[in-house]
Amino acid sequence: MHTQGRFSPATAEQAHERYDDLGPTAQTAVREAATAMEFEKDEYDDRVTSEVVERVRNALFASELEVRVGDREEFDDWLADHPDYESHVIGNENVDRVAWHAAPFADTVAAATFANRERAAVETLRRQAFGRIYRDLF
Repeated sequence: MHTQGRFSPATAEQAHERYDDLGPTAQTAVREAATAMEFEKDEYDDRVTSEVVERVRNALFASELEVRVGDREEFDDWLADHPDYESHVIGNENVDRVAWHAAPFADTVAAATFANRERAAVETLRRQAFGRIYRDLF
């Protein structure tokens, strides 16, 4: 088993703090992208909405989430060690590999199964974990 990412908030407050901290970074990223696309001021004002910045902030937050990657047996062992957690697994149950993110404050774990494409599974899982666990917090 190995781990990717570095952020696994133990409390909802920690999640909120990190999400708030990412606001300026999201604004800068959007501004830089708009500059690279040579938006005029009117087009920038028209197209760069708070929703655009929020989506970038969501993606930044999700990209930092800690994800564990292992085989099915390691995931099943982890679940057995955390019987109070609600589990949400996407993917095919007949494949050997699993990526998962646990949110202790929510007693929830989100997981995605995969056969070969670990990076794609991790990114899919991060989006799923954000949507299932964190979106309603923010």
